[in-house]
Amino acid sequence: MIGLERFDTVAEGLDHPEGVTIGPDGMLYAGGEAGQVYRVAADGTVEELASTGGFLYGVTVDGDSYVYACDLGNASLVRVSRDGEVSTYSNGTPERPMRVPNASAFDPEGNLYVTDSGEWGADDGVVYRISREGATVVWTDAIGGFPNGCAISFEDDALLVVESRARRVVRIPFEDDGSAGAPVDVADLSGSQPDGVAVGADGSLFVGCYRPDRVWRVDPDGAAEVWAEDEDGVILNQPANVVFTGERLDRIVVSSLGGWSLMAADAGVHGQPLRYPTL
Repeated sequence: MIGLERFDTVAEGLDHPEGVTIGPDGMLYAGGEAGQVYRVAADGTVEELASTGGFLYGVTVDGDSYVYACDLGNASLVRVSRDGEVSTYSNGTPERPMRVPNASAFDPEGNLYVTDSGEWGADDGVVYRISREGATVVWTDAIGGFPNGCAISFEDDALLVVESRARRVVRIPFEDDGSAGAPVDVADLSGSQPDGVAVGADGSLFVGCYRPDRVWRVDPDGAAEVWAEDEDGVILNQPANVVFTGERLDRIVVSSLGGWSLMAADAGVHGQPLRYPTL
């Protein structure tokens, strides 16, 4: 486990950011609890790009630096242009409208996968798949236990999903026809409420936690260890989401859902580059 002294402040003054990601422009993007969409420059300057008026969870960016934000307050996935124009990208499907959109990830073909956590304890969460043309389907309902953070696997052949209530990470293979395969357990994270996930270039995973104030590191073989933890919740304050940043993608930035900052530390490994399709 690394020491908390290794963390430094990347940006301050954000309104309880849960989601954080990096765009193709090298800037960090985050969301706030009043619907703020933040863009953070390399020097830590924070710009409020737009506001949806909702409560933003996970954020994802495409090749044109458009932001896709999971908006709990408006029960939808919204898209924010580089100029701050806000539009609804998906409300789910007529049979299963979005309720708790939580996180999203692009695959190499430009399909966007969105977790909807459902009601805590009801095990009614789903994962949507939005095609690059904008058509939304329920991709799988096989991991209902509050599906949360997600990422494309190191091999590009599966979606990795944090199932918060089940305290685990699962792997859902991409079948040849685009459908979801049967989920396979990747890591047991008992004793925590895991939230967001980032993939290392060596196949390792870094998983932020809503409870306790912890970041897990999961080896490619599934062995999990506590990578960082803050018993006081001061430096790591509900580090829900994590992302690799830096020119070499060798630093981990963590959100602070319980606070107002983004914190970072050297990861010890390089990150797997995110996918930035042009839609």
